[in-house]
Amino acid sequence: MALEYDLVILGGGTGGYVAAIRASQLGLKTAIVEKGKLGGTCLHQGCIPSKALLRSAEVYATTKHSEDFGIITSDVSVDFGKVQARKNKIIDQLHKGVEHLMKQGKIDVYEGLGRILGPSIFSPMPGTISVEMNNGSENEMLLPKNVIVATGSRPRTLPDLEIDGEFVMSSDEALQLETLPGSIIIVGGGVIGIEWASMLSDFGVEVTVIEYADRIIPTEDKEISKEMQRLMKKKGIKLVTSAKVLPETLVKDNGVTISAEVKGTLKEFKAEKLLVSVGRQANVEGIGLDNTEIQVEKGFIVTNEFFQTKESHIYAIGDVIGGLQLAHVASHEGIVAVEHIAGKDPSPFDYNLVSRCIYSNPEVSSVGITEDQAKEKGHKVKVGKFSFRAIGKALVFGESDGFVKIISDEATNDILGVHMIGPHVTDMITEAGLAMVLDATAWEIAHTIHPHPTLSEAIGEAALAVDGKAIHN
Repeated sequence: MALEYDLVILGGGTGGYVAAIRASQLGLKTAIVEKGKLGGTCLHQGCIPSKALLRSAEVYATTKHSEDFGIITSDVSVDFGKVQARKNKIIDQLHKGVEHLMKQGKIDVYEGLGRILGPSIFSPMPGTISVEMNNGSENEMLLPKNVIVATGSRPRTLPDLEIDGEFVMSSDEALQLETLPGSIIIVGGGVIGIEWASMLSDFGVEVTVIEYADRIIPTEDKEISKEMQRLMKKKGIKLVTSAKVLPETLVKDNGVTISAEVKGTLKEFKAEKLLVSVGRQANVEGIGLDNTEIQVEKGFIVTNEFFQTKESHIYAIGDVIGGLQLAHVASHEGIVAVEHIAGKDPSPFDYNLVSRCIYSNPEVSSVGITEDQAKEKGHKVKVGKFSFRAIGKALVFGESDGFVKIISDEATNDILGVHMIGPHVTDMITEAGLAMVLDATAWEIAHTIHPHPTLSEAIGEAALAVDGKAIHN
């Protein structure tokens, strides 16, 4: 007998469980099908574990320089087993929290692999969900009025560069390391690659980053990339850009050796481990999409502005639809989808208002478009930039590298983008995001009183600098 629901969600990651909670709030009888653990990639293989490791690395790096603060220490070392134990404790605590939220919302959770079935005796339309239960019991049949596909993504690799978990790893395997390697090659200098490079370098690992583009974090503003490159080199990280890795040259023998074509020259690189960090691919296989009219293009499910697929009662959110593959994006996509299902007439999602963060040391955060993108769109821009070196709180922290950059339209004074690199900027970007939501100008940010001494003063000064009025410049 099929169990009836208003909504069944395939995937209990950040997007899936947030959508389920919103559905429960709106009175929809809801179920989640999750083959792994509630919380998904973000909680178990992504955001949370990697940030826990980054925090330990930051504490270690700070302790090694404690004499700069007048604190004398000796024999500082890393117990990586305890680092991993702390990470796992955080994950367990948050996982229990998500389970509690499901019980609180009376959301049914099916632990197994869910597949969408085609038209059947249960429904004239595709959408019945068959759940292959993890415990080996008989398949459950769920009959929902609506479905949300939130199956997420997994690390992508390069053709012929097989992940073996020992010498060649993705971020999934790297998160489970029992000991730190002495050296590592990271293929890919995007967000995840740079976070891992920063973390491992702070732990004392010799790091080489090989990036195909002509600069690291190539989706960020060029000035941010340039400053990050300078600061990564200052850490001792070797950065190789405009480099094409040649997987066929990989040799695994008490470590790894691999070659890359760098600006027309063949160069060889050696290390104990190799981490492949070249993006993520959607989990679209084996979930029954072939039983529907749902379109998949370039590996991602196609949706409209309310996240409906070509099957109007089946929606898709999060990494599985591509775009900005961020946990907070998936959450808000899920809320929009559920509110559309419930007839609440939500506003379409504006991706230009999404704040983006890199949790390296130093951190990077941004919202809106880059200076180059603004010019390509035909804007005549004016730019305000202010260094953390002139901010008292940054000097107190002992972290004064980096800056805040605000890009405005010269004709309208509209803020087009805000970009930051420096201490704790991922905790500061929300002010800029709110300013863009409210269609504020740099003048309005400048006239918001920023308390002293705080790092946020850099935002106020950068806003003043847009019109050449910075006080401490």
